[in-house]
Amino acid sequence: MEEKKLDKSSLIGMGLLAGLLFWMVSGGFGKEDVKLEEEKQKTENVDTKAMEVAEIFDGAPTDSLATAKYKAALGDFAYSATLPAAYDEEVVVATDVLTVTFSNKGGYIKTLELNGIHAISKDSKEIVTLIKDNNSKLNLKFQTKDNRVFNTKDMLFEPTVSKEGENTIVTMRLKSSANAFLEYRYVIKPNNYMLDFTVKTVGLANVINGSNPADLDWQLKAYRNEKSISYENRYTEMVYEYEGDKDHYLSASSATDEATEKDVNFIAFRQHFFTSILLTDTTFKTAVLKSENLVKDEEVDTVFTKNFQASVPLEFKGGELNYNMNLYFGPASYDILTKYEGKNLDKVMPLGWGIFGWINEYVFIPVFGILASFLPYGIAIIALTILVRLVMSPITYKSYVSQAKMKLIRPEINEINEKYKDDAMKKQQETMKLYSAAGVNPMAGCLPALAQIPVFYALFQFFPSAFDLRQKSFLWADDLSSYDNIIQLPFRIPFYGDHVSLFPILASIAIFFYMKMTTGDQPQMAPQEGMPDMSKIMKIMIYISPLMMLFFFNNYASGLSLYYFVSNMITIAIMWTIKNKIVNDDKLKLKMEENKTKAKPQGKFQRKMQEMMEQAQAAQEQQKKNKK
Repeated sequence: MEEKKLDKSSLIGMGLLAGLLFWMVSGGFGKEDVKLEEEKQKTENVDTKAMEVAEIFDGAPTDSLATAKYKAALGDFAYSATLPAAYDEEVVVATDVLTVTFSNKGGYIKTLELNGIHAISKDSKEIVTLIKDNNSKLNLKFQTKDNRVFNTKDMLFEPTVSKEGENTIVTMRLKSSANAFLEYRYVIKPNNYMLDFTVKTVGLANVINGSNPADLDWQLKAYRNEKSISYENRYTEMVYEYEGDKDHYLSASSATDEATEKDVNFIAFRQHFFTSILLTDTTFKTAVLKSENLVKDEEVDTVFTKNFQASVPLEFKGGELNYNMNLYFGPASYDILTKYEGKNLDKVMPLGWGIFGWINEYVFIPVFGILASFLPYGIAIIALTILVRLVMSPITYKSYVSQAKMKLIRPEINEINEKYKDDAMKKQQETMKLYSAAGVNPMAGCLPALAQIPVFYALFQFFPSAFDLRQKSFLWADDLSSYDNIIQLPFRIPFYGDHVSLFPILASIAIFFYMKMTTGDQPQMAPQEGMPDMSKIMKIMIYISPLMMLFFFNNYASGLSLYYFVSNMITIAIMWTIKNKIVNDDKLKLKMEENKTKAKPQGKFQRKMQEMMEQAQAAQEQQKKNKK
């Protein structure tokens, strides 16, 4: 075999191939791809760089190397970090009702205290603080022309404080030059829980990419402020107004709840008796909202109740931002919130929907306000209860008279049941005739009870939302807005709690005697075929209802239990007076007998019912004939 030798051409080819491989390995080949990857990585790491900003903010740069470091991290906004004022002490503004501390980093509120309002107990020295220890953030996220993405929560602002009459103006500016900046402007007014809040840019059209909206993110991790964290958490929820005047809320009981809404006017983070609200003059086109329940175990999770998050877009006009907004931090009080006219902030209050809310808004709130203006709050609750029961007494009277009539004709009904026990249709017809002749309406006893439901539910919503009851004492209850604790148990009973409240016990006893009285006066109707025996069920409910009251209200506001106790005691007294002093059974019996002798025209409803029963009876008889 002939041995192959490398010729000159082969050597040149191999050299060129080696050079090409060396060029590819050294990075020449695919350099453009690497550049693209570097740009992509640069964009993706912007947020990381922004997070690193905190590491370099030890003070204004003192040399060119430090300045270059700031420039690399902050781009055009490195100018703001070179200003000595950006490292000044925090700005603190105090009014009669608020003490607000602003942070240069992020330009937002670092702490916010409600002056004169105490947490947990009125004897506590701890002031209710809605914002502290980084539990809240307000961040504006935007993109610059050089594809950087910045979060204002990581940036340094230059603060200035000025006066405008009695108002204090705090201005926070994130600067890219002496005359170009992003500004947060806060106006704090004396004796006012509402702050004016403006977000605007000046001279940043060539710095910020205005083709995409800036994202305003607002977050609050709500601190516990009340004695019962479970009761407080039940009424801690996010409320918002959207699409004109619609209002809605995220579930207070769910582990998490989310929503995306259009045309949002305000967002409220309500913490039972306190609320933080962001309002806007320029409607937010969309809002992404989220509420997370932080109370998994009431014995362990005792610091926070909910974590609220809201994200809204701020749109640029002519390359600049200009949004006039408001921030409210204060009591969730109907009287205070309704003073801000045209804001619809009464929707933040859980007064109930429809007729229930109207009863609270136009009856109970103003009436209780008048009573509480000259009476202690516990006495005002009792006075309100007496007024409600007196107004409802005609309904109570009609209900009792109906029960008395049904009791008096019970023997005749039993005779009809026995006579026509094998003919259900005939039995029903004869019973209806007896009711009509005696002037008895079997529904008259139910209708008064139904009429009281709106009042019952309205009051059920009123007391838990009454801020004025907070930390107001009465008898052994030190706080009418929370449970009264007469015995602290060394253990926790499921669904009951680790304490014994006296007002629910008294209310339960009153309910028992009231039901015992009313159930004893009701006619014992024979059970219909295929239907449950209602008389037996009612006897069982005499014992179940008080127990439900005892367990359900042990952790509820003592003011609510006080109302139900007094209400049932007054109702018992009214029923006893009607039974023994007003309604005479013998006279009522004579009146019913007299009614039987009078010819009364049938109403449309009675006539229609009789026709339907006659038709049904005729159909039944026809079926019997067909079977034969």
